[in-house]
Amino acid sequence: MFAQILGETTCGIDGVQILVEVDVSNGLPSFDLVGLPAMAVRESKERVKAALRNSDYPFPMTRITVNLAPADLRKEGSGLDLPIAIGLMTCGRILEPEKLENKVFIGELSLDGRIRKVSGVLSMIMDAKKCGAQEVYIPQANAAEGKLIHGIDVYTVATLKELVEHLKGKNTLTPLPKENILQNNNRIYHVDFADVKGQLVARRALEIAAAGGHSILMVGSPGCGKTMLARRLVTILPPMTEAEALEVTKIYSIVGLLPQADSVMLERPFRSPHHSISGSALLGGGSTPRPGEVTLAHTGVLYLDELPEYERSTLEKLRQPLE
Repeated sequence: MFAQILGETTCGIDGVQILVEVDVSNGLPSFDLVGLPAMAVRESKERVKAALRNSDYPFPMTRITVNLAPADLRKEGSGLDLPIAIGLMTCGRILEPEKLENKVFIGELSLDGRIRKVSGVLSMIMDAKKCGAQEVYIPQANAAEGKLIHGIDVYTVATLKELVEHLKGKNTLTPLPKENILQNNNRIYHVDFADVKGQLVARRALEIAAAGGHSILMVGSPGCGKTMLARRLVTILPPMTEAEALEVTKIYSIVGLLPQADSVMLERPFRSPHHSISGSALLGGGSTPRPGEVTLAHTGVLYLDELPEYERSTLEKLRQPLE
């Protein structure tokens, strides 16, 4: 039997919809996973098998082939565990294919059937909405991110059994309520620009830089207050708009740096990488694109302490972003 389930992965800082194609046919027991999966995706075979059995659902002991389309895009992360499991249950006639249309499933499975948190859920939900999906199912631990996107129903599930009962209509779940991104925009900083005593010229220069979005070069002897001033620069920047907060939250969700207690990044970021950082770590990129320090400092402050100690090639790579 053949089934198609919608899933999501990330590429750079954006979500990409993945069509999980599952085929169960006669033959010796095997589980082939194709479609350019990364190692974390390849290991999903054992997680899915154990999760189905420990959730009291049969695992087909026949020939199983799972294709992740598009096949030329490398798939990262463990968020495709859930759509693979749903596809196997659809092939086993536990779920009806008609009830899975326009539904996207995101989540990592534990061996006992619980659904664990994954990174980049916010980008995935935004992409699912753009692709026309009507419902998205995400782990309960990612509920804070699911409340931020309007125009699509987002459900949180704790276990595989709970999700299957909902899809069968036995135990109906309710979608997450939507949250205004800026409703809790009460910024509380651990440092304050008002703490600075003296340094009138430096303070004036930082105020001009904050007002105009300029770069600034601070020169002085060790201990004169350069780092102290730079850390307080973010406290005089204007509050982030809704679009800026959503962009920064999406970036930090991708790299797994989103604070556990907060649903959205409302404070402008301050990044201070070490002078031994490589060019790819600073600017991002790689065979699988990942955000670098420049991206993590988006809408905030990138502070390069001990600037002359950075490699020349690294600084040259900053020429275009600065321009």
